[in-house]
Amino acid sequence: MSDTPPESPESAGSPDFDAMTRDIAEVPAVEVLVTVAVNLMSAAAVKLGLTEEGDKYKDLDEARKLVHALAGLLDASATEISSFHAAPLRDGLKSLQLAFREASLVPDEPGQGPGEKYTGPVFG
Repeated sequence: MSDTPPESPESAGSPDFDAMTRDIAEVPAVEVLVTVAVNLMSAAAVKLGLTEEGDKYKDLDEARKLVHALAGLLDASATEISSFHAAPLRDGLKSLQLAFREASLVPDEPGQGPGEKYTGPVFG
């Protein structure tokens, strides 16, 4: 006989949400914001075809949404995160905006590209 209680269907393979909640409660807000921003940047880079796979996952419509969301997040959190965190994120955003402009067959007018509502026009 085993001392291990049988697993219930609810616990087999299900995440421990209580532990996850405790873990996220210990993470500073700045770290959460930076993590979300980096995830948006990574996803946008993939959708812009900037990865090793290149055009395999390229989708400029999806990239536009991700870059715009990143710009909005950085704009909204500018006063909440230090320039130590914000400066590299803004640089990454600008690089993505320029890459989007380069990848577009019909470039947006200055100030109309993804995220430019928040950053102003981006020029190469």
